Amino acid sequence: MPTVLSIGEALVEIMRPLPDLPLDRAECFVGPFPSGAPAIFADCIARLGMSCGFIGVVGADDFGACLRNRLIRDGVDVAYLATDPDRLTGIAFVTYRSDGGRHFLFHMRHAAAGLLAPHHLHHSYVAQAEWLHVCGSALAASESSQRACYQAVEWVKAAGGRVSLDPNLRPELLSVERIRRICRPVVEAADVILPSGEEASMLAGIGDAEEAAMALVREDRMVALKRGARGSIIFTSFERLAVPAFAVEQVDPTGAGDCYAGAFVVGLLEGWPLTRVGHFANAVGALATTRLGPMEGAPTREEVEAFIRGRS
Repeated sequence: MPTVLSIGEALVEIMRPLPDLPLDRAECFVGPFPSGAPAIFADCIARLGMSCGFIGVVGADDFGACLRNRLIRDGVDVAYLATDPDRLTGIAFVTYRSDGGRHFLFHMRHAAAGLLAPHHLHHSYVAQAEWLHVCGSALAASESSQRACYQAVEWVKAAGGRVSLDPNLRPELLSVERIRRICRPVVEAADVILPSGEEASMLAGIGDAEEAAMALVREDRMVALKRGARGSIIFTSFERLAVPAFAVEQVDPTGAGDCYAGAFVVGLLEGWPLTRVGHFANAVGALATTRLGPMEGAPTREEVEAFIRGRS
Protein backbone atom coordinates (compact mmCIF):
# COMPACT_ATOMS: atom_id res chain seq x y z
CA MET A 1 0.00 0.00 0.00
CA PRO A 2 1.35 3.48 -0.86
CA THR A 3 2.52 5.76 1.93
CA VAL A 4 1.08 8.84 0.20
CA LEU A 5 -2.10 9.25 -1.82
CA SER A 6 -3.03 12.06 -4.17
CA ILE A 7 -6.56 12.50 -5.49
CA GLY A 8 -7.99 14.63 -8.26
CA GLU A 9 -7.62 15.54 -11.89
CA ALA A 10 -5.23 14.03 -14.39
CA LEU A 11 -5.02 15.84 -17.70
CA VAL A 12 -2.66 16.60 -20.54
CA GLU A 13 -1.27 20.05 -21.18
CA ILE A 14 -0.82 21.49 -24.64
CA MET A 15 1.08 24.76 -24.70
CA ARG A 16 2.35 27.54 -26.88
CA PRO A 17 6.10 27.18 -27.40
CA LEU A 18 6.74 30.94 -27.21
CA PRO A 19 5.34 33.69 -24.97
CA ASP A 20 2.65 36.18 -25.92
CA LEU A 21 0.86 33.90 -28.39
CA PRO A 22 -2.83 34.14 -27.44
CA LEU A 23 -5.05 31.10 -27.63
CA ASP A 24 -7.47 32.73 -30.08
CA ARG A 25 -4.91 32.74 -32.92
CA ALA A 26 -3.82 29.97 -35.27
CA GLU A 27 -0.33 29.26 -33.95
CA CYS A 28 1.73 26.21 -33.07
CA PHE A 29 1.38 24.13 -29.90
CA VAL A 30 3.69 21.60 -28.24
CA GLY A 31 2.61 18.60 -26.21
CA PRO A 32 0.75 16.68 -24.96
CA PHE A 33 2.52 16.76 -21.61
CA PRO A 34 1.17 14.74 -18.64
CA SER A 35 -0.26 17.20 -16.13
CA GLY A 36 -2.91 17.93 -13.51
CA ALA A 37 -1.75 19.28 -10.15
CA PRO A 38 -2.54 16.14 -8.09
CA ALA A 39 -0.93 13.92 -10.72
CA ILE A 40 2.22 16.08 -10.85
CA PHE A 41 2.44 15.87 -7.04
CA ALA A 42 2.13 12.07 -7.15
CA ASP A 43 4.73 11.75 -9.89
CA CYS A 44 7.19 13.91 -7.96
CA ILE A 45 6.71 11.88 -4.77
CA ALA A 46 7.45 8.67 -6.66
CA ARG A 47 10.50 10.11 -8.41
CA LEU A 48 11.84 11.14 -5.00
CA GLY A 49 11.69 7.51 -3.94
CA MET A 50 8.58 7.38 -1.74
CA SER A 51 5.59 5.18 -2.53
CA CYS A 52 2.61 7.13 -3.82
CA GLY A 53 -0.76 6.26 -5.31
CA PHE A 54 -2.98 8.38 -7.52
CA ILE A 55 -6.79 8.31 -7.63
CA GLY A 56 -8.47 9.91 -10.62
CA VAL A 57 -10.18 9.28 -13.97
CA VAL A 58 -8.89 9.41 -17.54
CA GLY A 59 -10.50 8.62 -20.86
CA ALA A 60 -9.98 5.51 -22.96
CA ASP A 61 -7.91 7.49 -25.45
CA ASP A 62 -4.33 8.30 -26.36
CA PHE A 63 -4.12 11.13 -23.84
CA GLY A 64 -5.27 8.78 -21.09
CA ALA A 65 -2.60 6.30 -22.14
CA CYS A 66 -0.02 9.12 -22.10
CA LEU A 67 -0.87 9.88 -18.47
CA ARG A 68 -1.17 6.31 -17.27
CA ASN A 69 2.08 5.22 -18.91
CA ARG A 70 4.00 8.18 -17.49
CA LEU A 71 2.79 7.59 -13.94
CA ILE A 72 3.56 3.88 -14.15
CA ARG A 73 7.01 4.59 -15.59
CA ASP A 74 7.85 6.86 -12.66
CA GLY A 75 6.59 4.39 -10.06
CA VAL A 76 3.17 5.77 -9.12
CA ASP A 77 0.57 3.17 -8.11
CA VAL A 78 -2.34 3.57 -10.54
CA ALA A 79 -4.50 0.72 -9.25
CA TYR A 80 -7.32 3.25 -8.70
CA LEU A 81 -6.78 5.42 -11.75
CA ALA A 82 -10.08 4.68 -13.49
CA THR A 83 -10.72 4.76 -17.24
CA ASP A 84 -14.05 6.00 -18.57
CA PRO A 85 -14.91 4.86 -22.10
CA ASP A 86 -17.36 7.69 -22.78
CA ARG A 87 -15.39 10.83 -21.91
CA LEU A 88 -12.20 12.31 -23.26
CA THR A 89 -9.20 12.75 -20.99
CA GLY A 90 -8.98 16.25 -19.53
CA ILE A 91 -7.01 18.85 -21.48
CA ALA A 92 -5.48 22.19 -20.56
CA PHE A 93 -4.31 24.62 -23.21
CA VAL A 94 -1.85 27.21 -21.89
CA THR A 95 -0.02 30.25 -23.16
CA TYR A 96 2.66 32.22 -21.35
CA ARG A 97 3.06 35.97 -21.20
CA SER A 98 6.45 37.66 -21.28
CA ASP A 99 5.71 39.12 -17.83
CA GLY A 100 5.63 35.58 -16.42
CA GLY A 101 1.86 35.22 -16.29
CA ARG A 102 -0.07 32.31 -17.75
CA HIS A 103 -3.49 31.86 -19.31
CA PHE A 104 -5.26 28.50 -19.21
CA LEU A 105 -8.16 27.12 -21.20
CA PHE A 106 -9.50 23.95 -19.56
CA HIS A 107 -11.54 21.01 -20.80
CA MET A 108 -11.96 19.31 -17.42
CA ARG A 109 -15.39 19.53 -15.81
CA HIS A 110 -17.05 17.73 -18.71
CA ALA A 111 -14.06 15.49 -19.38
CA ALA A 112 -13.12 12.23 -17.67
CA ALA A 113 -11.29 14.18 -14.95
CA GLY A 114 -14.58 15.72 -13.82
CA LEU A 115 -16.16 12.30 -13.31
CA LEU A 116 -14.16 11.47 -10.18
CA ALA A 117 -16.70 10.53 -7.51
CA PRO A 118 -16.89 8.78 -4.13
CA HIS A 119 -17.58 5.43 -5.80
CA HIS A 120 -14.03 5.51 -7.19
CA LEU A 121 -12.68 5.31 -3.63
CA HIS A 122 -11.98 2.07 -1.79
CA HIS A 123 -11.91 2.46 1.96
CA SER A 124 -9.20 -0.13 2.61
CA TYR A 125 -6.91 1.60 0.10
CA VAL A 126 -7.55 5.19 1.17
CA ALA A 127 -7.67 4.78 4.94
CA GLN A 128 -4.27 3.08 5.13
CA ALA A 129 -2.44 6.10 3.72
CA GLU A 130 -0.11 7.95 6.05
CA TRP A 131 -0.64 11.10 3.99
CA LEU A 132 -3.36 12.39 1.64
CA HIS A 133 -2.83 15.37 -0.67
CA VAL A 134 -5.76 17.43 -1.99
CA CYS A 135 -5.68 20.32 -4.46
CA GLY A 136 -8.17 23.14 -4.82
CA SER A 137 -8.38 22.38 -8.53
CA ALA A 138 -9.78 18.92 -7.72
CA LEU A 139 -12.36 20.47 -5.41
CA ALA A 140 -13.36 22.86 -8.20
CA ALA A 141 -13.42 20.27 -10.99
CA SER A 142 -16.98 19.08 -10.26
CA GLU A 143 -19.35 18.45 -7.37
CA SER A 144 -18.67 14.71 -7.54
CA SER A 145 -14.90 15.29 -7.43
CA GLN A 146 -15.42 17.58 -4.46
CA ARG A 147 -17.39 14.88 -2.62
CA ALA A 148 -14.70 12.30 -3.38
CA CYS A 149 -12.02 14.56 -1.90
CA TYR A 150 -14.08 15.22 1.23
CA GLN A 151 -14.69 11.49 1.67
CA ALA A 152 -11.01 10.66 1.29
CA VAL A 153 -10.06 13.33 3.84
CA GLU A 154 -12.60 11.96 6.31
CA TRP A 155 -11.31 8.39 5.98
CA VAL A 156 -7.63 9.31 6.25
CA LYS A 157 -8.12 11.58 9.27
CA ALA A 158 -10.30 8.99 11.02
CA ALA A 159 -7.52 6.44 10.60
CA GLY A 160 -4.88 8.78 12.04
CA GLY A 161 -3.28 9.91 8.77
CA ARG A 162 -2.32 13.43 7.79
CA VAL A 163 -3.67 15.73 5.08
CA SER A 164 -2.10 18.49 3.01
CA LEU A 165 -3.89 21.07 0.88
CA ASP A 166 -2.45 22.97 -2.05
CA PRO A 167 -5.16 25.59 -2.75
CA ASN A 168 -4.12 25.72 -6.43
CA LEU A 169 -6.91 28.19 -7.00
CA ARG A 170 -8.06 28.50 -10.60
CA PRO A 171 -10.42 31.43 -11.19
CA GLU A 172 -10.80 30.00 -14.72
CA LEU A 173 -12.81 27.16 -13.14
CA LEU A 174 -14.81 28.87 -10.38
CA SER A 175 -14.99 32.22 -8.66
CA VAL A 176 -12.54 32.90 -5.83
CA GLU A 177 -15.42 33.13 -3.36
CA ARG A 178 -16.76 29.73 -4.39
CA ILE A 179 -13.32 28.12 -4.28
CA ARG A 180 -12.76 29.54 -0.80
CA ARG A 181 -16.01 27.96 0.37
CA ILE A 182 -15.31 24.54 -1.09
CA CYS A 183 -11.75 24.55 0.27
CA ARG A 184 -12.94 25.30 3.80
CA PRO A 185 -13.64 21.68 4.91
CA VAL A 186 -10.18 20.58 3.76
CA VAL A 187 -8.56 23.66 5.31
CA GLU A 188 -10.12 22.69 8.64
CA ALA A 189 -8.77 19.13 8.38
CA ALA A 190 -5.35 19.99 6.94
CA ASP A 191 -2.11 19.42 8.79
CA VAL A 192 -0.18 21.38 6.14
CA ILE A 193 -1.35 24.10 3.74
CA LEU A 194 0.91 25.03 0.83
CA PRO A 195 -0.35 28.25 -0.79
CA SER A 196 1.19 30.90 -2.96
CA GLY A 197 0.92 34.42 -1.61
CA GLU A 198 -2.21 35.20 -3.63
CA GLU A 199 -3.80 31.91 -2.57
CA ALA A 200 -3.08 32.54 1.11
CA SER A 201 -4.70 35.95 0.81
CA MET A 202 -7.76 34.54 -0.91
CA LEU A 203 -8.17 31.71 1.62
CA ALA A 204 -7.76 33.93 4.67
CA GLY A 205 -9.39 37.05 3.25
CA ILE A 206 -6.32 39.10 4.21
CA GLY A 207 -4.41 41.17 1.66
CA ASP A 208 -0.89 40.76 3.06
CA ALA A 209 0.40 37.30 2.14
CA GLU A 210 2.45 36.72 5.29
CA GLU A 211 -0.34 37.89 7.56
CA ALA A 212 -2.72 35.62 5.65
CA ALA A 213 -0.39 32.65 6.02
CA MET A 214 -0.04 33.26 9.75
CA ALA A 215 -3.82 33.48 10.06
CA LEU A 216 -4.11 29.98 8.59
CA VAL A 217 -1.70 28.48 11.14
CA ARG A 218 -3.04 26.41 14.04
CA GLU A 219 -1.28 24.64 16.87
CA ASP A 220 -1.41 21.40 14.85
CA ARG A 221 -1.11 22.96 11.39
CA MET A 222 1.78 24.54 9.51
CA VAL A 223 1.70 26.69 6.42
CA ALA A 224 4.42 26.70 3.74
CA LEU A 225 4.15 29.92 1.77
CA LYS A 226 5.49 29.43 -1.77
CA ARG A 227 7.13 32.56 -3.19
CA GLY A 228 8.76 31.31 -6.39
CA ALA A 229 12.11 32.96 -7.06
CA ARG A 230 12.03 34.45 -3.54
CA GLY A 231 12.02 31.04 -1.88
CA SER A 232 9.49 30.06 0.76
CA ILE A 233 8.48 30.82 4.32
CA ILE A 234 7.35 28.10 6.73
CA PHE A 235 5.00 29.16 9.49
CA THR A 236 4.18 27.13 12.58
CA SER A 237 2.49 28.19 15.81
CA PHE A 238 5.91 29.01 17.27
CA GLU A 239 8.21 29.72 14.29
CA ARG A 240 8.62 31.73 11.10
CA LEU A 241 11.32 30.15 8.94
CA ALA A 242 12.37 31.97 5.76
CA VAL A 243 14.12 29.62 3.32
CA PRO A 244 16.09 31.18 0.43
CA ALA A 245 15.51 30.15 -3.16
CA PHE A 246 17.91 28.38 -5.53
CA ALA A 247 18.63 30.39 -8.67
CA VAL A 248 18.09 28.49 -11.92
CA GLU A 249 17.38 29.34 -15.54
CA GLN A 250 13.61 28.98 -15.72
CA VAL A 251 12.09 27.27 -18.74
CA ASP A 252 8.56 26.39 -17.56
CA PRO A 253 7.14 27.22 -14.12
CA THR A 254 4.04 25.03 -14.46
CA GLY A 255 4.08 22.22 -11.90
CA ALA A 256 6.87 23.71 -9.79
CA GLY A 257 4.51 24.37 -6.89
CA ASP A 258 3.21 20.80 -7.03
CA CYS A 259 6.76 19.46 -7.00
CA TYR A 260 7.60 21.74 -4.07
CA ALA A 261 4.59 20.32 -2.22
CA GLY A 262 5.65 16.75 -2.98
CA ALA A 263 9.17 17.35 -1.73
CA PHE A 264 7.84 19.10 1.39
CA VAL A 265 5.67 16.09 2.26
CA VAL A 266 8.57 13.70 1.63
CA GLY A 267 10.76 15.68 4.02
CA LEU A 268 8.11 15.71 6.73
CA LEU A 269 7.51 11.98 6.40
CA GLU A 270 11.26 11.40 6.59
CA GLY A 271 11.24 13.28 9.91
CA TRP A 272 13.72 15.96 8.85
CA PRO A 273 14.15 19.31 10.62
CA LEU A 274 12.05 22.05 9.02
CA THR A 275 15.12 23.86 7.71
CA ARG A 276 16.16 20.79 5.73
CA VAL A 277 12.58 20.21 4.56
CA GLY A 278 12.39 23.78 3.27
CA HIS A 279 15.73 23.69 1.46
CA PHE A 280 14.90 20.32 -0.11
CA ALA A 281 11.48 21.52 -1.28
CA ASN A 282 12.93 24.75 -2.68
CA ALA A 283 15.55 22.75 -4.60
CA VAL A 284 12.92 20.43 -6.07
CA GLY A 285 10.69 23.35 -7.01
CA ALA A 286 13.60 25.12 -8.70
CA LEU A 287 14.64 22.04 -10.67
CA ALA A 288 11.05 21.53 -11.79
CA THR A 289 11.19 24.81 -13.72
CA THR A 290 14.22 23.87 -15.81
CA ARG A 291 12.42 21.74 -18.40
CA LEU A 292 9.41 22.29 -20.64
CA GLY A 293 6.36 20.41 -19.41
CA PRO A 294 4.72 20.20 -15.97
CA MET A 295 6.17 16.80 -14.99
CA GLU A 296 9.33 16.88 -17.06
CA GLY A 297 11.45 18.70 -14.48
CA ALA A 298 10.45 16.54 -11.51
CA PRO A 299 13.83 15.30 -10.24
CA THR A 300 15.01 12.12 -8.59
CA ARG A 301 16.35 12.14 -5.03
CA GLU A 302 19.90 11.73 -6.37
CA GLU A 303 19.51 14.70 -8.72
CA VAL A 304 18.24 16.90 -5.90
CA GLU A 305 21.05 15.94 -3.55
CA ALA A 306 23.67 16.58 -6.25
CA PHE A 307 22.07 19.94 -7.05
CA ILE A 308 22.11 21.00 -3.39
CA ARG A 309 25.73 19.86 -2.94
CA GLY A 310 26.72 21.86 -6.00
CA ARG A 311 25.19 25.01 -4.50
CA SER A 312 26.71 24.58 -1.02
